[in-house]
Amino acid sequence: MFQPMWSSLDAFVRSGVVATTTELYEEMCRITGSFGDCIRSCKTDLIMEVDNADWDGLTYIREYERMCIEHRQYISEYTHMSSKETISLNDMTIIALAKTLKLPVVSSESSSGNSPLKRRIPDMCKMENVIHRTFVEFLRDEGLQ
Repeated sequence: MFQPMWSSLDAFVRSGVVATTTELYEEMCRITGSFGDCIRSCKTDLIMEVDNADWDGLTYIREYERMCIEHRQYISEYTHMSSKETISLNDMTIIALAKTLKLPVVSSESSSGNSPLKRRIPDMCKMENVIHRTFVEFLRDEGLQ
């Protein structure tokens, strides 16, 4: 029923315009079916290695380190909150990558609202001036159907 959309998404991933960190790639590999197979087969095109001269890995490292210091009070590994409740170090990698590459972050997360203690991916993106898109918004923006 939804095969055309998945075919379009496979082609989009294979086109080389999707980027991720090693940490998030490992999470993406848990996706099952043909789309999961696509992700696993495109590993070298998806992962942005910091020692690759094709992009500014040093800026990424600086952004990541700065963000982890500035936002430490919200990061699950430092607050002892669950990563389901607040942002994690893995989440910070993808936001730092998006900021470095000047690309949006796509996630299925919603904001933590007005919580003084918790931040989720959309909240952190807003704090860092990085565009955040839900998966549905991403599909619509890219014309994937």
